[in-house]
Amino acid sequence: MSDTEPAKSELTVRLGPSVGSFDRDDWNALEGAGNPFVSHEFLTAMEDSGSVGKGTGWDPVPIVITDAAGKLMAAMPSYAKGHSQGEFVFDHAWADALHRAGGQYYPKLQIAAPFTPANGPRLLLSDRALAPHLLKGAEAVCLKNNLSSAHATFIDPDQVPLFEAGDWLIRDDIQFHWLNRDYDSFEGFLGALTSRKRKDLRKERAKALEGLRIERLQGDEIKPEHWDAFWIFYQDTGARKWGTPYLTREAFTLLGERMGEAIVLILAFDEDVPIAGALNFIGPEAIYGRYWGCTKDVRFLHFELCYYQAIDIAIDLGLPRVEAGAQGGHKLARGYEPVQTHSAHWLAEPGFKAAIADYLEREREGIATDQIFLDQRTPFKKGN
Repeated sequence: MSDTEPAKSELTVRLGPSVGSFDRDDWNALEGAGNPFVSHEFLTAMEDSGSVGKGTGWDPVPIVITDAAGKLMAAMPSYAKGHSQGEFVFDHAWADALHRAGGQYYPKLQIAAPFTPANGPRLLLSDRALAPHLLKGAEAVCLKNNLSSAHATFIDPDQVPLFEAGDWLIRDDIQFHWLNRDYDSFEGFLGALTSRKRKDLRKERAKALEGLRIERLQGDEIKPEHWDAFWIFYQDTGARKWGTPYLTREAFTLLGERMGEAIVLILAFDEDVPIAGALNFIGPEAIYGRYWGCTKDVRFLHFELCYYQAIDIAIDLGLPRVEAGAQGGHKLARGYEPVQTHSAHWLAEPGFKAAIADYLEREREGIATDQIFLDQRTPFKKGN
């Protein structure tokens, strides 16, 4: 792929061959890189493990801005993609429509944390005024390399106006997040629920934990044997959901080595045998539930490891929310609330852009209706 032109005489917008080609401290010094999924550690773990790169359909092409001295001033984690897998914002119908019209949707440019439906910054900036130059850089990359479109997914709400100002189309969706309203304990959270739901959650936790031991592991506490066990869990879930797991076994080792203190691995043991696990990442504003799996089916254990344990951790750490991944209406009954998420889309072909804009307007009305419907069905007492 070819680079773009300079944004200003003293600044250059260019492509990098990988996130790993940039200095870790320089990348992480950019505002927004404190989010675990756009950190140098996470993105290079994806690259170095072979989870992204040659043969995966996720080819790293980070777009960056450097000053005259070569200092990194802004960055955008970007990938040239030959498919729409691992994104969790579904555009297969868009691809089909363009193909039927005689166009070519792939390859496209994806601005994202790979395989991660978690909200976060997609423009890593030393100065917010650089945002338009990054976006123009992405558009130029698409035009110069015959890419149909650029897509930034799960954008931090604070950055949505930056994409809107660049005339990118905004798409909304709904996830379920647990919101910490200054609870001092899990029982404090239960106190905000209706009596029936409070009893249901207590029963679920008791049933899930019956005869099992739960361990939370972090940093150096996570040993190779723990990752081996979790890899088995992850492969089972990945094979059932996606056909082929996205991450390699090496990815988990590298994540543990590079950002172990930002990871909480929760394992359930039947006597001394691990039978299930959930992997969580800790950021400055949230705990993010990412992967789960099991080798033994225990009723309610999925809810315990993925939802209730995450709530416990968020309360202990004083974090504002838990993001437990994409989809899952069953989260609503467990105190997770409907929250809108946002993506931004730039389309090279004007007629196709107009058609998608019309589609998004109609879709947005449906999302707003769904939001109202779901808000009315949370398990909280009236007035909470």
